[in-house]
Amino acid sequence: MVEKNATNILEIPTETHTAAPDLAADDVTFPPPPIGDDPAETEMRGCAGAADVAGTVGKSPAVATETPEVTSVTAVVRPLTAPVRRRGFRYGCYLVVKRLFDIVSSFAALLLLSPVILIALLAKFLEDGHSPIYVSKRIGKNGKPFRFYKIRTMVPNADEMKQKLIDAGLNEADPPAFKMKNDPRITRVGHVLRKFSIDELPQLFNILIGKMSVIGPRPPLPREVRQYDEIQMHRLDVKGGLLCLWQVQKNRNALSFDEWCRLDFAYIEKQSILLDLKILFRGAYMVLFDHSGE
Repeated sequence: MVEKNATNILEIPTETHTAAPDLAADDVTFPPPPIGDDPAETEMRGCAGAADVAGTVGKSPAVATETPEVTSVTAVVRPLTAPVRRRGFRYGCYLVVKRLFDIVSSFAALLLLSPVILIALLAKFLEDGHSPIYVSKRIGKNGKPFRFYKIRTMVPNADEMKQKLIDAGLNEADPPAFKMKNDPRITRVGHVLRKFSIDELPQLFNILIGKMSVIGPRPPLPREVRQYDEIQMHRLDVKGGLLCLWQVQKNRNALSFDEWCRLDFAYIEKQSILLDLKILFRGAYMVLFDHSGE
């Protein structure tokens, strides 16, 4: 049941690589940096050898011994392409096992964590006297909408404030996603809930009833989907989930939306029980011990 080549895509490097200035694109060949041997990984084409080439442009081999100072920075990535959709008996067996895991794990987690959920709901209600449950419409597999549950971490008029923040140019993420490091809509209790991902726990109910999975791309909002191009729509080829490759990247908030999609597409192509378990344990570690992605 374990797919091959599923072990090297938990981390996809996105470093920006330096390039020599004042050189025509045809003059320099940029070899890819070492990123592992998984074809699903992001192919960041930098100029690890550009300095040597720059030293030879316009000079004879005999005098091309010094490396000029590199002053410009570029990052070139391969175009975003649609993932290959999985089919066949083997993939069908994987989906059956995955659904069984979703049912058992979400039911057990709801029972085990019900006291934590109740305390969080009470704390949020006492903070501002409004409903502690946030219900929104999200888009699931094949574009089907569903009701999405979270513990509210923001002020009651957060949706209206969001548009004002976007209009003011304060969105720090690559559209259609929205992200602010110091989002003024998040309350004090909300900060605590988010730090330990407690606000996500009601989504276990979405997983139990089959609208979501434990592992899968994050289900987007309808207004985000309306901004997707034809390729980005392939994020909806599989069921959305609590965790995916993007969530377990240390630098996830620095990634562009295309890089986010590239990670989701890598998961869609490489789905396996082993990969799901690696993402699950990596996500648990980051929630408990590593908050670098906040």
